[in-house]
Amino acid sequence: MKYFSIYLLCFMVFFSCKEKETLKDPALIKEDINVSLDAWHKAAADANFETYFNLMTNDGVFIGTDATENWQIEAFKSFSKPYFDKGKAWSFTPLERNVYIYDNQELAWFDELLDTQMEICRGSGIVEKLEGKWKIKHYVLSIAVPNENVKTVVDLKRKTDSILKLNLIK
Repeated sequence: MKYFSIYLLCFMVFFSCKEKETLKDPALIKEDINVSLDAWHKAAADANFETYFNLMTNDGVFIGTDATENWQIEAFKSFSKPYFDKGKAWSFTPLERNVYIYDNQELAWFDELLDTQMEICRGSGIVEKLEGKWKIKHYVLSIAVPNENVKTVVDLKRKTDSILKLNLIK
């Protein structure tokens, strides 16, 4: 009986000890995410199709500035390929970026101000850590309009959005 009690105690201690989850320093995670996002933007500027799309998840989504641009990954590849093949995709230079890390450190979201051919834009998205690499899962690109110019932009949109609405209704 004495040995049974010792075995039981050892059994309980062994199975009650969970491996402590080690969390990485958030600053290092943010640095890794910034490296991935910068590489993604550089791949577009260099018209490097393979690198660009390898930095996105297999179920990635790209939301463009036009209301019709809700690109699932395969459709986005098809749309983008001719631009990359011509050696001219797009060039987004980050001016500012904020990164927020989810508790499990496998998912993060970000927002960034970008210098682009469309002037200042805002990008935001979600990145996921897959096989040790941070990849873009969802990205939204928006044209930043200064508040004092919103009325002018809205007036321009009224002229074209009615056509879009008609197409969406069909």
